[in-house]
Amino acid sequence: MTISAPLLVEGLRSLAPSYKGILCDVWGVLHNGVAAFDHAHKALRTYGEETGGKVILITNAPRPAKQVGEMLAELGVPETAYDAIVTSGDVTRDVLKAQGSKTMLHLGPNRDQPLYWDLEARFTSRDEEAEAISCTGLEDDENETPDDYRDRLQKLAERKLPMICANPDILVERGERLIWCAGALARLYEDLGGEVIILGKPHAPIYQAALQEMERLSGEKDRQEGRACDRRRSADGYPRRGLPGYRRAVHHGRHPCRGFRPERCARRTPDPPPPGGRRPARKRRAAAAMVVKL
Repeated sequence: MTISAPLLVEGLRSLAPSYKGILCDVWGVLHNGVAAFDHAHKALRTYGEETGGKVILITNAPRPAKQVGEMLAELGVPETAYDAIVTSGDVTRDVLKAQGSKTMLHLGPNRDQPLYWDLEARFTSRDEEAEAISCTGLEDDENETPDDYRDRLQKLAERKLPMICANPDILVERGERLIWCAGALARLYEDLGGEVIILGKPHAPIYQAALQEMERLSGEKDRQEGRACDRRRSADGYPRRGLPGYRRAVHHGRHPCRGFRPERCARRTPDPPPPGGRRPARKRRAAAAMVVKL
């Protein structure tokens, strides 16, 4: 099989005239968890001013868009750089709403509590009370690792409690450090025999929500009914995640390196192996037919 190298381009400006809209990742593209990347948000603002195209930020943050926008402003990303935000938290709330009045175990830090505002379900920190699990991350992601949760997750998996994962990311950079995310716990839970429901990138629901928002903003109907068409582009800072699905969903395979993450464009970092080595077959319930990635 012949594998062609990606077409490297100077930046967003060389691509912008060909696209009516951009789906842009956030962490690793617009900021590193500590400070904004000025050149990236300025490029997005320039794109909107020069082309009239719409920019939607699409992120695996396990919180609603309003809270993510506030966090971006604190880091130095202005609202003028984008038109809307769609988060993994937004699409996960729909699944949480469907749980009705169940008692849900919240597995994650307290900063993710806005995810649960106005929901009917009751959220607890006591494992024995739980009827299902809502996972937003490690409780102390500065110091803990997924293996610290192995025994706890094993007991929950034996009870056959479904886990709803609000952030599929495995690792992210926070400044110069790598931080474990909810996706690492979800992966371990699957390895232990648990069932995981996951809706953020690289799975279809978050992209469907983003494209619906694009249609609302632009007043256009995507004729491909939910698939990312060749007039829209996604800018993502993590090539390693979901690349096969990206090829199914996006017609053009260009990588705008120097516009977003110049130091990362030529390097693919593999996901770390799970504790215990080889992973068994998984039981994941998610629509994964559509991925829009760079």
